[in-house]
Amino acid sequence: MGENFFFVFSVLPGAAAAGFANSWQVGLGVVFISGVLFLVLSLVGVREIILNAVSPSMKNAMAVGIGLFIAFIGLQNAGLIVTSASIVTTPQGPILRPGTLVKLNPNFASIDLVIFFFGLLITAILHVRKIRGSILLGILSATALSIVVKLIIAGTPGHFVESPLISGSKLATHFTLATGIFSMPPPITPTLFKMDLVGAVSWLMIPFIIIFLFMDVFDTIGTLIGVSEQAGFIKDNKLPHANRALLSDAVGTVTGACLGTSTVTSFIESAAGVEQGGRTGLTSLTAAILFLIALFLSPIIVMIGSYAAITAPALVIVGAMMIRNVNKIEWSDDSESIPSFLMVIGIPLTYSIADGLTLGFVSYPFIKLLSGKGRQVSLFMYGLSVVLIAYFIFVRAKIG
Repeated sequence: MGENFFFVFSVLPGAAAAGFANSWQVGLGVVFISGVLFLVLSLVGVREIILNAVSPSMKNAMAVGIGLFIAFIGLQNAGLIVTSASIVTTPQGPILRPGTLVKLNPNFASIDLVIFFFGLLITAILHVRKIRGSILLGILSATALSIVVKLIIAGTPGHFVESPLISGSKLATHFTLATGIFSMPPPITPTLFKMDLVGAVSWLMIPFIIIFLFMDVFDTIGTLIGVSEQAGFIKDNKLPHANRALLSDAVGTVTGACLGTSTVTSFIESAAGVEQGGRTGLTSLTAAILFLIALFLSPIIVMIGSYAAITAPALVIVGAMMIRNVNKIEWSDDSESIPSFLMVIGIPLTYSIADGLTLGFVSYPFIKLLSGKGRQVSLFMYGLSVVLIAYFIFVRAKIG
C-alpha cells in the first residue's frame, strides 16, 4: 500500500501543482514508465544481482521485518495500537499535543477490540491444532460475529446502542452489511489506457518516476526474499528461477498502469498462503482465479473489507509465523547482526519495506569495510549503497 499512498498523496498533488488538469492520468503515466524501467532492469538481470548480493542474515532480516510490519498493520487495523497524539482545547483554540507516536488503546471493552480478539483467538487455536484453512476460518468467524452484533445494534434502540464503546466504534460507523451476494463488476473502460505519457515525462514528474522505480524494485525484492525464506525456497543464498518471478512482477506493474491502477506488485500477504502450505505456481493461479470470481461477489468482499477488525487477526498470525526467521540471523557476528537489526526495525517503523531495506543496504557495506571485513561485500553492494545515499539526498529529500 506504500505505493498507493504515495500515488494519492504525493504524485497526484504534484501533477496538479505542475499545472496538469488530468493529474490522475499523469500519475498513471508515471506508474507506467516506472514499470517499463522496472521491466528493463529485470530483463538485464540487475534485480537478480541485487538478490544474490544480499547476505543470508540480511535475507532473513527481510522476512522478520516484513513479519513485524504485517503484525503492526494488523494491530493498527484492529484499533489495539493507536496514535498517542491528541487534540487539546485551549482558550486560543484547539492545538495538537504530540505524544509517543503510538500507544495501547485503553478501551479494551470496545466492540472493535472484542471482535478482533475473538477472531485472533479462533485463528490461533485452529492454527495451533494444525487445522488447514485456519486463517480463512478465523476471518469467517469474525465476520459472523460482526454481522450478529451489527444486527443487534440496528434492532436495539436505547442507551446500549448509544454507549460510546458501541456508537463510536468502527463496527457502527464503517461496517456495512451486504445487500446481496452477487453483482456485476464495474466497467474498466473509464481507466483503460488513460495514462498521459507526455505529461509523465515532464521535468517536474521525473523525480516521481525515480521514486516509484525505487519503491517498486526494493519492495518487490524485500517481499520476494521474505516470502521465499518463509517458504524455504532460498538455497545456497540464492532463489532458483528468481528472474521469472521478478519478470512477472514487472509485467504486472506495466499491465496495471494500462488498466488504470497503481501499483501492481508482489504483496506481503502471500505469506498467508505460504503458511497454509502453498509452495507452487498452482497456489498463485488459484488465488488469481478466486480474485476473478471475487469481482462478481463484490457485496460480500466490500462488507468484509469495510471493517478491518475482521482481517486484522490474520495479519497478526502471519506476522508471528514470519518472525521465526530471526534465529537464522548471524547474531554472533555484529557486522551482520547490526545491519540486519536496522532492517528489521526499519521496515515497520518507516512503514515501508523499501525504506527499511535501505537502512540495511546502506549500513551493511560501510560497517563491513570499517571493521576490516570489507572483502566479504561485493563491489555491487558498495555501488548500490552509494546510489541509495545519492537518491535520498538529491531526489527523495526534495519531494519528502
